[in-house]
Amino acid sequence: MLDPKLLRNNPDKVREALKIRKADTILVDKFIEVDKRWRTLVFDSDELKKKRNEYSDKVGLMKKSGEDAKSIIAETKIIGDKIKDIDEDLKIVEEELNQIILFMPNIPHHTVPTGMDERDNLEIRKWGEIKKLDFTPKSHHEIGEDAGILSFDQAVKLSGSRFVVYRGMGAALERALINFMLDTHTKENGYVEVFAPVLVKKECMIGTGQLPKFGEEMFCTKDESFYLIPTAEVSVTNLHRDEIIEGLPKKYCCFSPCFRKEAGSYGKDVRGIMRQHQFNKVELVKFVEPENSYDELEKLTLDAEKILQKLELPYRIVALCAGDLGFAAAKTYDIEVWFPSEDRYREISSCSNFEDFQARRAGIRYKKGASKPEYLHTLNGSGLAVGRTFAAILENYQNRDGSFEVPEVLKPYLK
Repeated sequence: MLDPKLLRNNPDKVREALKIRKADTILVDKFIEVDKRWRTLVFDSDELKKKRNEYSDKVGLMKKSGEDAKSIIAETKIIGDKIKDIDEDLKIVEEELNQIILFMPNIPHHTVPTGMDERDNLEIRKWGEIKKLDFTPKSHHEIGEDAGILSFDQAVKLSGSRFVVYRGMGAALERALINFMLDTHTKENGYVEVFAPVLVKKECMIGTGQLPKFGEEMFCTKDESFYLIPTAEVSVTNLHRDEIIEGLPKKYCCFSPCFRKEAGSYGKDVRGIMRQHQFNKVELVKFVEPENSYDELEKLTLDAEKILQKLELPYRIVALCAGDLGFAAAKTYDIEVWFPSEDRYREISSCSNFEDFQARRAGIRYKKGASKPEYLHTLNGSGLAVGRTFAAILENYQNRDGSFEVPEVLKPYLK
């Protein structure tokens, strides 16, 4: 969430930031309106408490001198009742303020390109050579179904559309990719592996910014007490919820199945494994000091890129424009891998710096020496989305006869 002090002291800055994001600024006006009520209540409460203290002192002096203090005691009780009523009102107004802030997106970093949507994203660099095929390339789902390693029909029987069953070599390749990614990030990139629950409390979803704004996109229990994670970012970031930690940076990687309703994506990527209700992902999460967070974002992006380089899959890095930024992100790089059947790059990882946005929501601070605890910065990125990596391998390593090769780096994992 945004710093309430920023909203109180510099609302125009927040308005401008929201305009750059193409977001509604009405929440700033609502905050200022409710915040005035809050400040009035706080002032009234403080004045009454001051008066109650004065009366209490007076009662003490009157009793010492033998004077009758009944009237003052009665007045003190009336004041106490008023304070109680105001404090109850304060709780209601504070919750209203909190709800307003929870719906406000993050402020874009000054280096984020301006623009409306993905068409205005800025290409930063490319890596790898796109193979020139002398035949019409098949899509990953055609290759997978023809080879008998992907079954969408069986998945429909089990769960409906937007699910897949991996079979034989398909299941082995998916597992190989997971282990390869985890090994690379732990043994070469210095991340600590965790394996965390995929069913989490509502507070965890609020902490990383999925709730309350995106509740319709999440799978949850009937009473909404538990949610299936859309990404391991939720579980791993909340490992340190309501904590003061030392020894930054902390770097974690986590494999997990992920679950998304894909609300609003009707008709998009219905075929194949690009947009599923359940999919596997290896996530990278960092907790860092604020002054280092943008250097750490560059490093995190390079860590995710290393997977594609080892797999020899061509890709490009794109800086998202303000209008295409995710709700909680201050800056995001998308890594897009080449898909021959579509003759274009497709997103396979988003690497983001959230600055202190998530840390404020989740109550995560850090302490350096004797200094006062401060909110740290959180970052995360896919390292990588396993299903999309699987699909990219099938397409980029396909042969004319419909078969496909396995990248050299994965062969030891398939023995």
